[in-house]
Amino acid sequence: MDASCIETPARDAAYRLKGLRVSLQAIAIPAAIALAVFAGWRAYAQTATPVALWVDGQSQTILTHATTVGALLEQQGLALTPADVVWPSPDASLAPDSRIIVERARFVMIRADDRTISLQTRAAAPEDILKEAGIALGPEDLVLVNGQPQSTAASASGERALSSRGREGLSANARPTVLEILRAIPFTVSDGGVALEILATAPTVGEALLRAELHVYEGDSVFPDLGSPLLPGMTVYVIRAVPVEIELDSRVVRTRTQGATVGEALAREGVALMGMDYSDPAPDTPISDGLKIQVVRLRQSFSIEQQPIGYSMLWKPDDSLEIDQRRLLTSGEEGLRKRRVRTVVRDGVVVQSDILDDWVAREPKDQIFAYGTKVVVRELETPNGTIQYWRKIRVLATSYTAATSGKERDHPEFGITFAGWTARKGIVAVDPTVILLRTRMYVPGYGLADVGDTGGAIKGRRIDLCYDEDNLILWKKWVDIYLLAPAPAPDRIRYVLPDWPLESSR
Repeated sequence: MDASCIETPARDAAYRLKGLRVSLQAIAIPAAIALAVFAGWRAYAQTATPVALWVDGQSQTILTHATTVGALLEQQGLALTPADVVWPSPDASLAPDSRIIVERARFVMIRADDRTISLQTRAAAPEDILKEAGIALGPEDLVLVNGQPQSTAASASGERALSSRGREGLSANARPTVLEILRAIPFTVSDGGVALEILATAPTVGEALLRAELHVYEGDSVFPDLGSPLLPGMTVYVIRAVPVEIELDSRVVRTRTQGATVGEALAREGVALMGMDYSDPAPDTPISDGLKIQVVRLRQSFSIEQQPIGYSMLWKPDDSLEIDQRRLLTSGEEGLRKRRVRTVVRDGVVVQSDILDDWVAREPKDQIFAYGTKVVVRELETPNGTIQYWRKIRVLATSYTAATSGKERDHPEFGITFAGWTARKGIVAVDPTVILLRTRMYVPGYGLADVGDTGGAIKGRRIDLCYDEDNLILWKKWVDIYLLAPAPAPDRIRYVLPDWPLESSR
């Protein structure tokens, strides 16, 4: 094998090692430079002078190699104007822990009395700035800083207050501050005849009165009106309304009025007294503070009322008709009564009602019946044999004994009937105006009987059947009874009988 071929790998390794040493040497040189630069900067920083710099009241600590105040300010980029103040002076030398104070002037634009003034100033309070500009403030003049109120009128001591917001508004680093002076306008207020001299900076009459704490209430009148521009020397008239209370239509209205009388006050509130309406107190009563007025509404109306008039029922005898028969001869008609009525209503309640006229508009027409007076005797077969009767009447029949008649046993008349008979079966109690006493009758289911008793509850078409105490049979039913012949004399007969038992006997 060729010897040159054997030496080649060893030679390549030697070359690579040599290249590595060269690369390390190339890196070591910049690092050394950086270390030298850092060491130099550190040494430079350690030689810098520390100073306190105050600019417009704000401080910071600065390390500087500047030798003078002016060089330091130039180094910090602080451009000064002739109005600025620097302490110590710019050419003063710097020493360690020096304190440099810079107060820069503020750029201010003043608008007052139709002119504009621009200036630079170190004054902080608006009053001082205005004084420096030769502008005097009068009583109640208003100072606006950038459009915001900052000061009111001077106090008795001549001092003025400036809000913290206003001081910030005058910062040197802010854009130019605008001070605007609003001069107070003198005017006169005639309040209820009392004259008041007032100074105000308000643009309108209403705002001027509000700032002067002269409150205007509903009902008060102001001339010129509240929206009118406020002008120097103007007189504003305030006519005060008086508080009153009006009660009407079930409600209470509390208001203020300029009316001189009750009537004028009501008219201003749109309350009209019509017809019989009236007020308490009367309309000509002078208005006073807190007066209570009551309005009474009176309404009268007229109406026609109608009332029916009942007709009478008349009976006319007719001997062609059999007894207990009847025939309508003339129909009855109700009459009509009319009356004219006046009604007075107070606040919705009727307080008076009068009848002005009363008359019969239509007379009633009687109803006339014909009743039979002809008596006819007939026969009837009964368990007791054939009877002859002259009248059949339908009645409500009940029953009783001496013990149920309402008298105690020790009563002297116990068991004695109205006719003086001893109570027993075969005696009937009736209404003697309907059936005569001692009339003999036949009652189906009871038998023959004689009328010999009466009773407080036996009225009209009702009878009470008497029994012995040991054989009482209870009755309460309608039944036809037969009055036995002969008939009584015509003048003793009741031809027209009631249709039913009377109310007390039902």
